[in-house]
Amino acid sequence: MKQTPEQMALQHSLALCLGHADALQDALQDIQARAMGVDDYTNLNKQDRRLMDQFAYRYTRLQDDMGAKLMPAVLKALGEDVALMSALDRFARLEQLGWLASADDWQTLRQIRNQFTHDYPDDPNERFERWTAAVHAAAQLTSVLTRFESKIKS
Repeated sequence: MKQTPEQMALQHSLALCLGHADALQDALQDIQARAMGVDDYTNLNKQDRRLMDQFAYRYTRLQDDMGAKLMPAVLKALGEDVALMSALDRFARLEQLGWLASADDWQTLRQIRNQFTHDYPDDPNERFERWTAAVHAAAQLTSVLTRFESKIKS
């Protein structure tokens, strides 16, 4: 059976997100093995800086691509008209359809990402708290992707 353009776009978006998630998982495993503390975070060596950059890039790309590409592709494949939907409306619709457990939780993940990537507090403890929150949020993000992947395949 031939795939529709919407189904092909959905498969492409899913593959893109899975690639980001795979690299993000590698970074998370390395972060866990490294077990960095506030002092390590304040005085980063070259390897730690690269690890944090990999994490930040893949975390940001995964969340951005899920929100801007995968989620609209899911809705389009389901026959929804997303042209006039705001991002918040798309998240709410995906929650109604059972794809997102909670649109509010997705918004919280976006807020954590924005704080982590755009705000640079002077206090090292606060920077480390944001780093830690982002690491935990990344695990939730990959869980959401796993849910989407399962629903797409079924």
